[in-house]
Amino acid sequence: MNATPADAQRTEPAEDRTGGCLCDRIRFTAQGPAGFPHTCTCRHCQELCGTPVMWWVGFATVTWAGEGGEPTWYVTFLGEAKRGFCPTCGSRVAAIDSDIPDIGINVALDDSSGEELVPIHASFHDNAVRACRPL
Repeated sequence: MNATPADAQRTEPAEDRTGGCLCDRIRFTAQGPAGFPHTCTCRHCQELCGTPVMWWVGFATVTWAGEGGEPTWYVTFLGEAKRGFCPTCGSRVAAIDSDIPDIGINVALDDSSGEELVPIHASFHDNAVRACRPL
């Protein structure tokens, strides 16, 4: 199996992608190429999503639509980062970080099968859940 180097970037043509939260009140169209597709196992992401790993991908532009409009934003790190979620169903859908130009999407996409969305980066390896061992 061939592994993709950690610093590799994909150059597929930009494609508009749609997605939304669980109850569909928050809908969006993400425009531009998918940037820095990755998983994150930092303690913050684990607490945010209640799972051992979170899957993110960035887009240059996100247009909010749907009955709920833009997500509700929660400031996670004052002056540095905020996370967007649906106030109705609680789904986490996005992130804005001051040092990253793209809007992070939690891959809550209608179609997440594109090769350009496959995580080729991983953050916080040391915090990852250890593999299960057979008894």
